[in-house]
Amino acid sequence: MDIKWNVKDGTLVIKVSGEMDLHTAGDFKQVVERASAMHRVRGLMVDLSDISFIDSSGMGALLGRFRQIRMMGGAMTIAAPSPQARQVLELAGISKIITIVDEPAIVEELGGGDQ
Repeated sequence: MDIKWNVKDGTLVIKVSGEMDLHTAGDFKQVVERASAMHRVRGLMVDLSDISFIDSSGMGALLGRFRQIRMMGGAMTIAAPSPQARQVLELAGISKIITIVDEPAIVEELGGGDQ
């Protein structure tokens, strides 16, 4: 899994590529927690357009970050999920609680770098 991120206007924008599963979900959590601590983020946008696979651990990581951002008074959006990711998110009901948009997130030159 490759993670690129940036903070823009108080929103942490993350682009995740590859597989989001038991072996990589912890990396995603750490990046969100570290970036959130370094910057005062009020929102989270996760671009899943390049996700090839997501399992229950990946979904759990997304839901955990959703709860974390919501407790801070913010909102979370999932941007442009790949067809496989969208199907899993819809089957699991996540699309009913987290906003999903079709447009990909724009992750400009990254302040945070790769993970």
